[in-house]
Amino acid sequence: MNILDQIIEHKRKEVSERKELYPVKFLEQSIYFETQPVSLKKYIQREDKSGIIAEIKRKSPSKGVINPYVSIERTSIGYMQAGASALSVLTDKQFFGGSNEDLTLARKYNFCPILRKDFTIDEYQIVEAKSIGADAILLIAAALNAATLKSLSSFAHTLGLEVLLEVHNEEELRESLDAGADLIGVNNRNLKTFELSIEVSKQLASIIPSSMLKVSESGIESVQAILELKKFGYQGFLIGQNFMQHSRPEVACKEFIDNLRKQLEVK
Repeated sequence: MNILDQIIEHKRKEVSERKELYPVKFLEQSIYFETQPVSLKKYIQREDKSGIIAEIKRKSPSKGVINPYVSIERTSIGYMQAGASALSVLTDKQFFGGSNEDLTLARKYNFCPILRKDFTIDEYQIVEAKSIGADAILLIAAALNAATLKSLSSFAHTLGLEVLLEVHNEEELRESLDAGADLIGVNNRNLKTFELSIEVSKQLASIIPSSMLKVSESGIESVQAILELKKFGYQGFLIGQNFMQHSRPEVACKEFIDNLRKQLEVK
């Protein structure tokens, strides 16, 4: 059983428990059900932004503890002031040290799009995402069959949420192209070996329809990597660990984006 299988198995138990504790009718009482979500897709394409989806995560299965005492308020505000296009907030507690409260706190201080980064396997979690203030959800092709991807994507859209569909290889991509996602995210991490290479994004770029907004995820550690990925049509770049490994992630983010803008001006 690989790490994704372990996470999904735990997530099924977690969702079952949460349904008992917080029924859908309760979640629908949230103030965010009356709020129009912000478009992740549109923000990534804004020329005054960087295309970077800046992520907040305390730990991960591959790297262990990264930044356990991160300030959600300071970091989320700092990310946006630095010029990030959107926020990504890990809400999985068991494997990533996150919580729903992290996302709601980020929502309190920011008007930008917020991606709920979690392992969505059930419609309940999509209602939950809306209730905590998310604008978009992540669906992982490796964790769901084509029919479920399509069903969950469609359900998310009924709540006004956008869908970032994550793939790891050509097979997953081809099987999920008609899932109805708003954005395609190519994860550069091999789920079996944890190896990282942006070559994965480059290899899959030509298979992604031009009508789909391309996002490259994981392993983006330099401005040069983004400049290369832009040549392959990528407009979104999800970066977490590269910022989070610093004591002040928002400062690292600002330095990165300032450098990116300088390089783009030169070009």
